[in-house]
Amino acid sequence: MGYSKTLAAGIFAMLFLAPSILATDPDPLQDLCVADLDGKAVSVNGHTCKPMSQAGDDFLFSSKLAMAGNTSTPNGSAVTELDVAEWPGTNTLGVSMNRVDFAPGGTNPPHIHPRATEIGIVMEGELLVGIIGSLDSGNKLYSKVLRAGETFLIPRGLMHFQFNVGKTQASMVVSFNSQNPGIVFVPLMVFGSNPPIPTPVLTKALRVDAGVVELLKSKFSEGF
Repeated sequence: MGYSKTLAAGIFAMLFLAPSILATDPDPLQDLCVADLDGKAVSVNGHTCKPMSQAGDDFLFSSKLAMAGNTSTPNGSAVTELDVAEWPGTNTLGVSMNRVDFAPGGTNPPHIHPRATEIGIVMEGELLVGIIGSLDSGNKLYSKVLRAGETFLIPRGLMHFQFNVGKTQASMVVSFNSQNPGIVFVPLMVFGSNPPIPTPVLTKALRVDAGVVELLKSKFSEGF
C-alpha cells in the first residue's frame, strides 16, 4: 500500500511539474545556441511563424529547383539549396531539398550534413556516389556508379561525395529530414577555417611538411 501511494505521489508530481520542464528538440537546427539564463522571452529552436493570413502560394510551391545551376566553378558543380532560408514554408516541418548539377568530371566534394539523413535520386548522367563509414566500420568506403532513376541513402553525419564519371552533364535531387541540414565541406573545413587551423597541428595530423599545408591553405583561402 505504501509503495502504491509513493508511486501515485511521484506520478502526480511529474504531471504537476511538466509545464515547467525545459523542452528540447533532439535535432538541433543551428550550430550554436548559447543559453540566455536571464532571458524571459519564449523562444523556439528555429523561426517564429507568420500569421496564416500572410501565407501565400510560396507556402506550398516553389520553382527554385527547376533550373540547372552554373557548373563553371572550381569543383565543376553547382548546389541549389532549398532549405528553410530559401523556402520558408518548410519551417517546423523537418524537410528540405537540394539540386546539384555537375559538369563532366565535376564533383560535390567530401562533405557532411551534421543535422540530417539524406536520400537522393540521379536525374541525368552517371554519378559515382561514395559514402565513408565511421571509425567503427574501419573507415570503409561504400561506392557505386548510379544512373538516371537510381537512388542512394546517406546516413546522418557520414562523410560522402558525388563525382560525374560520364561525358555529359549530370544532376541529382536530394531530400533531407531537416529544414536546415547544414553542411561541412571537409577540404574547406580543414584548410579554409577562419581563423586558420595552426599549421603545426595540420602537419602533425596529416604527416606532411609545412610547405604542403601552406599550399593547400592557399587553395581555400577564399572559400569554394
